Amino acid sequence: MQALDAYDMSAERGFLCQFNAGDISLTGDLATVGDVALSLPSLLPTGRVRALLRDRLPDIDIAAVLQSCGDAEARMAMVHYSFMVQAYVWGEANPPEVLPRCLSAPIVALADHLGQQPLLAYSGYVLDNWAEVERGQGLTLDNTRMIQQFLGGQDEAWFVLIHVAIEAAAGGALARMPKVVEATAAEDIGAIRTLLEEIAQVWEGINGIFDRMPERCDPYIYFARVRPYIHGWKDNPAMPHGLLYEGVERFGTQGRAFRGQTGSQSSIVPSMDALLGVGHAHDPMKAYLDELHIYRPPAHRRFIEDLRAQSGLRSFVERCGDPGLTEAYNANIKAVADFRSRHLEYAASYINRQTRAATGNDTEVGTGGTPFMRYLKKHRDETRERLLPVREKQRA
Repeated sequence: MQALDAYDMSAERGFLCQFNAGDISLTGDLATVGDVALSLPSLLPTGRVRALLRDRLPDIDIAAVLQSCGDAEARMAMVHYSFMVQAYVWGEANPPEVLPRCLSAPIVALADHLGQQPLLAYSGYVLDNWAEVERGQGLTLDNTRMIQQFLGGQDEAWFVLIHVAIEAAAGGALARMPKVVEATAAEDIGAIRTLLEEIAQVWEGINGIFDRMPERCDPYIYFARVRPYIHGWKDNPAMPHGLLYEGVERFGTQGRAFRGQTGSQSSIVPSMDALLGVGHAHDPMKAYLDELHIYRPPAHRRFIEDLRAQSGLRSFVERCGDPGLTEAYNANIKAVADFRSRHLEYAASYINRQTRAATGNDTEVGTGGTPFMRYLKKHRDETRERLLPVREKQRA
């Protein structure tokens, strides 16, 4: 496998952006775009956010802008535009059929440039949407802030910042994965066991962060004030014909459907699945999981794909039969299963048990457009089923 930076990753930040997003200053028309986007908490409560966005957004030459700006600037522009697209679609009572040119042309051009999809994805919601409160003090919950918001407030920020903290914490596990692949190829049992024990320890911290979600994100507030804006328009009954991207020639005159932002677009758990050899049964839920792969940044997709292709960990652990190695392997299986159990519990309390509040905000369907309870339970159970039997230690 390649070095972590080739996958736009690091041990300190994991899959989070490797630049300091809070330091990126957009210039020219993009500066105006950023100002309009950052005013969404003031625009959305008016109930006429669509007219306000159409009036205030400049008609920019996005092709020229992309020729002159760097990767960090393009990604921050994507954060701002993707939030405005979501606000335009879901910020009033009934979703529109058409996305106006002032939003459609830039979001499609930015998505093409970055190798992503033209709406809000996890990368724009979480990975590129944070800043340190005090520089150099660590990416922890007490030292990060959310840059771009919809309505604003503690619950919205905390929901995103929990994910930011998890992504940062996961860097320590992700950095060890190529080393596990290398040690497995060398059949170095001791090195593999040590690395797996260290990865499992990292997961204790990840699950500890995830446990803190209820501290400052209330289930009702999440469902009624945070979740409505992150839905997509694929498999969403509120938008049966998708969304027409005005002026985007290659899309023609037909509506296009894309899946909404979801934590399942994070690359952490798929990386663990790839390392550990955890597969999922072929059914509609597996197809959905595979489809989410294109919503990840291209470099992160390559990391997962390289792990899938090169990790022979599970077969080696089975073949080797070393009890200590098997226990270390199983500790990681249990850690991922525990994470999926927490996700399932939150999905039940934050979504499934809530009352339907608005068009498109269904208690039975996830923001990605699937029956999420069944999906989450299935993958939790399939993870648990991958535990390996531990052979008895031979007596000396």
